[in-house]
This record gives sequence, structure tokens and C-alpha cells, in this order.
Amino acid sequence: MISRKTITLALLLTFCFQIALAQELPRSSQSALDWLKKMADAPRQHNYSGTFIYYADGHMETSRIFHKTDQSGEHEKIEVLDGISRIVFRNNDELKCYLPDSKKIYTEKRWFRKFFPDLLSQPFDGIDDNYFVKETKRERVSGHECQVLSLIPRDTLRYAHQFWIDIETGLLLKVAVMDGDEIIEQFAFAQLEIDGEIHSDLLKPDQSVITKEWKITDLVTSILEEGELKWQVKNLPYGFKKLIEMKRNLTDKSILVDHIALSDGLATVSIFIEPIIKDMPAPVPGFFTSRGAINIYVRTLGDNKITTVGEVPLETIKLIGDSVSKQD
Repeated sequence: MISRKTITLALLLTFCFQIALAQELPRSSQSALDWLKKMADAPRQHNYSGTFIYYADGHMETSRIFHKTDQSGEHEKIEVLDGISRIVFRNNDELKCYLPDSKKIYTEKRWFRKFFPDLLSQPFDGIDDNYFVKETKRERVSGHECQVLSLIPRDTLRYAHQFWIDIETGLLLKVAVMDGDEIIEQFAFAQLEIDGEIHSDLLKPDQSVITKEWKITDLVTSILEEGELKWQVKNLPYGFKKLIEMKRNLTDKSILVDHIALSDGLATVSIFIEPIIKDMPAPVPGFFTSRGAINIYVRTLGDNKITTVGEVPLETIKLIGDSVSKQD
């Protein structure tokens, strides 16, 4: 059996190799970065509506989206059309998720969460430090001419991406997340209208079906200043930075967990730290794969369970998860 010490040494050597590898690729051209800037700005400048398809691990899911911008900001509705019914309404950073089958409503702030096609944070930075952005070809997606960009990671700590960007508006119409040559996750519009009229009624829930049987849960979030949490993340992998620290509840239970969010400018990683409850089943440490690009790593430290979740390879999830410790 391979010892924990051997695994740790291998990961350390890999980490050192990543830094050297990051220097081999050239800097991205200004033209390629300008396409990313146009893509990041597009959702705040255009109305759009249509259907898009999510594909990963042999699973396909279709969603319908309505997105409107006006003087008060952004307003959006995303409805999942396959499987369990889910509808998300967004007004700027305020989110409400409706689950009609179970008659539940969850409210929270978006913070750093990303929804296709709005996948780049504002302002976006660090992309060129961690990815080589390259213009490759022109292709049509859902009737729209697109510029295709390849985002090649400068190390093996993150996945490659391909973006199909509408030439006229900059809207992202298709994205593929790659592990080597394998597509592990993909979003793509199947039908799309840009800059059409979107009536406000389409962006509001149908109140006639909301009865007193529905349960509303406000997922409370308390933003903390740097260092307020009793936890720290040492030895972050190259290119990752802390976005935010907070306390929040993740379900309709009132128990708050500590939450630290990280990003490399494109991929995000969340760390959740919660006390182990004696009367509940003991947490199972190890690696878990969710779907597509999302990986999960669970470990325990004292009386606490540490769960690291992110759209990065397993080795990165482990490096980050194992870097969590209590502050001195």
C-alpha cells in the first residue's frame, strides 16, 4: 500500500513542476483577451432568450432561459425542463430557486456563483496568468457566427476550456470543459434569440400556484472580514486567490457552516467546514465525483468535517483541501 507520506511527496513534486510548466506557454495576445472582455460584458448589455443543453457523463439536460437588462440591472429566469422541476429567478444578485415537486423555495445571494452563459466574473483577472488564451477558428452555433477561443491551462492544476463567442454581441453560445482531449462537460444553445423584447411577466414566478403549503428558506449568509474565520488555507496552488469568507446555512437546517471561496479567474473552488454531529453518521473521507467538471474531497480535522468542492482536477481539490488548517 502506498503511504500517505509518499502521496504527499508526489503531490509536492507535482506542484513544483506546475510552476515551471507555467512559464513555457507564451502570453495571450491582446486580441484574444479582448474577446474574453467582450464575452464578460455581454450579459450586462443584451437581452436574450432560448434553450440550452448541458451534457456530461452521458447525461443530458435541457433548460430554458430568459434574460433581460434594463436601468435597474439584470433579470433572469432559468427553468430546467428535464427531470426534477427547478426554476431559478434572479434579480441582479438576488436568487430564488423554486422546487415545485417538493413545494420549496430557497432564497440567497449569487455572490460568485456562475450560470451559463455568464461564466466570467466582473472584473475578470488572472486569466492570462493561468491560461494561454488562443483564437482558433470561426464556427456557427444556433445560427450565429462565433469566434472560438481555446483556454489552455499553463499547468495540470486546472481544466482546459473552449469558448464559442457570438461575433456581433460577444455572448457566449457554447462552452466545452476539457481534460486533455476529452470533453467532460459542455453547455450549448440549441435555440437563441438575442436583443428581442422580453416581457417582465416572464421573469416573475406564478404566484397563483404558491400556496401556504410551500416552505420558504432563506439561506442566510454572513460575510466576514479577512481572517475572521478560525480557519486558514495555506499553500494555495499557483494562481488561486481567496474570493470571500462567510458563514452560511446550506439547507433548511439552521446550522451555519464556514465557507471559503477561491478562484483562479475562471474555475472556482469552495471549502465548507462544519462540526461533526455526534448523533449523525460519521463522515466518509475520500474523493467523490459529482458530474462533469465538479470534484469533491472530504477529510476530517479534529471534530470538524472539511468538504472541498470545485470545477478542477482531483489533485487540485486535494492540494486545497489538505491546506486547510486552524489559525494559530
